[in-house]
Amino acid sequence: MKASELRQYSLQELRQKLEELKKQLFELNFQRQMGNVQKPHLFRAVKRDIARVLTVMKEKENEQKVQKKDI
Repeated sequence: MKASELRQYSLQELRQKLEELKKQLFELNFQRQMGNVQKPHLFRAVKRDIARVLTVMKEKENEQKVQKKDI
């Protein structure tokens, strides 16, 4: 998932996406604890996606703050 794709989502949709990614990471960690990781490369990908979502959310929140100050 690219940041440009994420910028098209609203804050609410980004929050939902973040929850999905955190759940996916939890499930991957659970698989790791059980010793049954099918795709270990997903750990890195999911963590990066979480970081991207958080970055875009912060950008959108800052935009809203700037708009409120201008009013």
